[in-house]
Amino acid sequence: MFETLQPEGWVKPIGYANGIAAEGTLIFVGGQIGWNANAEFETDDFAAQTRQTLENVVAVLKAGGAGPEHVTSMTWYVTDKAEYLANLKGVGAAYRDTMGKNFPAMALVQVAALVEDRAKIEIQAFAVKPR
Repeated sequence: MFETLQPEGWVKPIGYANGIAAEGTLIFVGGQIGWNANAEFETDDFAAQTRQTLENVVAVLKAGGAGPEHVTSMTWYVTDKAEYLANLKGVGAAYRDTMGKNFPAMALVQVAALVEDRAKIEIQAFAVKPR
């Protein structure tokens, strides 16, 4: 299990946590992008790539005996902050559908490019599976 860390007097964040304390087996999910299991992109739509990226994160977690509820931290890398902001409704739906109501510590960073030219988003995640 884990505990959400919320400093006293701080405004409660929406959709993420300021910090997480956890104990158990650590699972490190390498950067996942919006392609399928055959390493093929099916779309260039930002929200759809986000959904596939999150599904890929969940697949790696499952291989480690964990699920989205065990994620304690995520870093999202996007190639276009404006495109991310323009697609918040679809991104939010993709997140809720794949990750549920788990809101880990998160950061979002705009980068100049990702290794795969068609990738619009990459997500790295850390999880703690309870003993």
